[in-house]
Amino acid sequence: MATVRIRRRGAAGKYQIWARARNPERWPEWAPLREVLAEGPLRPGLEGELVLALGLRVRFEVIHAEQEPSGFTWVLGRGWARLRIEQEVAEGLAGVVLSGPAPLVLLAAPVAGAALARLVAPERPLSGSRPRRARRSAS
Repeated sequence: MATVRIRRRGAAGKYQIWARARNPERWPEWAPLREVLAEGPLRPGLEGELVLALGLRVRFEVIHAEQEPSGFTWVLGRGWARLRIEQEVAEGLAGVVLSGPAPLVLLAAPVAGAALARLVAPERPLSGSRPRRARRSAS
């Protein structure tokens, strides 16, 4: 068994980060997932599947979830290939503690780090929209 803690800081606020993290439908916005198959909001007992690249599916179960922006714990996989993920959220910060078999933790760590960096990034404008430049008035 191995355990690794990863944290990333960014410009997004705690409530913005929590809104992305607590909604499984939004996980593909910041994690390398094609789709999340789960019904309902984040809560203890929520089960579903993550659809990864090439259509690979991995089961998950949420075992603990806070109502307020602070974090949740979930388990990814089954049997010996089981990874426990403790997710934390704070102002401008997101982190995870990965626990499981060393090869899984070592494979998951760089993926988790990249996902956390996207999670704490500021919202991007909708595609096709650009901020307008302020015009100078002719005096």
